[in-house]
Amino acid sequence: MKSPICDLLGIEFPLLAFSHCRDVVAAVSRAGGFGVLGATAHTPETVEQELKWIDDHVDGKPYGLDVLIPENISTAGEKDVTWKSLEARVRPEHRAFTRNLLKKYGVELATTNVADNAPQPFDAQCAMEVLDTAFTHPIRLIANALGVPPKAMIEIGRKHGVPVAALVGAKEHAIRQVAAGVDILVAQGTEAGGHCGEVSTMVLVPEVIKAVKAIRDVPVLAAGGIMTGRQMAACMAMGAAGVWTGSVWLATVESETTEIFREKMIAASSRDAIRSKGRTGKPARQLRSVWTDAWDRSSDSPGALPMPLQSIISRDAFNSIDRSAASGNTAARDLVSYFVGQGVGLIDSVKSAGAVVQEFKEDFADAIEHMNALVAE
Repeated sequence: MKSPICDLLGIEFPLLAFSHCRDVVAAVSRAGGFGVLGATAHTPETVEQELKWIDDHVDGKPYGLDVLIPENISTAGEKDVTWKSLEARVRPEHRAFTRNLLKKYGVELATTNVADNAPQPFDAQCAMEVLDTAFTHPIRLIANALGVPPKAMIEIGRKHGVPVAALVGAKEHAIRQVAAGVDILVAQGTEAGGHCGEVSTMVLVPEVIKAVKAIRDVPVLAAGGIMTGRQMAACMAMGAAGVWTGSVWLATVESETTEIFREKMIAASSRDAIRSKGRTGKPARQLRSVWTDAWDRSSDSPGALPMPLQSIISRDAFNSIDRSAASGNTAARDLVSYFVGQGVGLIDSVKSAGAVVQEFKEDFADAIEHMNALVAE
């Protein structure tokens, strides 16, 4: 295809797939798309293992890496913040609320021991160390969410000749990113899973394209609720150079999601994907559950703590929920949740990642043929 993204990344089809699962990343890249490994929870040691595996299974095809370095976080400006030091800041009422909520559904809250020097969630220094390790592998893209990438991230991309992408949820965010030197913009509408803004994809994509066109020629990828090749064609008709996808890969056999969550995705409607601060402390779209209702709607909720403190609570809670549900606790299923976008309403089965890429290609071709027929008439 004649897309600047294809030329920039060395791919044949401008379908980018964000996933925390290395198997999905490799499968998508092998099929002609571009897999992007979500490395937020990784250390330099663990990302080395993941990327070595991808190198061995991607058949020489290109892939990228995504980190999360928030601009706005409650610990901004503090030095040497550790997971342990943050644990001491979590208020007793938040711990009690979490423990009592899980107990109501027969889930025993188990805590995970962390090293005294383990970094805080979303730690910028750790993310940069992960990137240093990643550049010992043939990655072709680095991306950041929740704000402008730090100057060091843009510089390391320049040093290695690798484009830097950034996710944006508003026109003004896009302008700031371009001014900072970002190479690719991902215009992510509110339909998207995970952290997202309030503007829909259909409005945001052309708004961002128009806003940055006068500044610099920056390819824009569309994101948010894109689950089919027809939607991909629609976004490219608006001027996008390709698409960035995430939720569609959660329903693949290779995905990191649990079998129970996949079952809940298939049963869910688009309205079941709601924005909540209950998991990370920032608005993030996820599958509605007893957990989200308790934090967002319960009269006795203490309210979510700011990022990254809420993650201190939710990590152990969701690990405990998933273990309990998998062991046969049917009540725990009501608590099971994960980040997913409004496109969940389009999921009706679990498929292989390679099959999803092929469906995207076929649907995209059908959409183009349909539009050409309309013009011919």
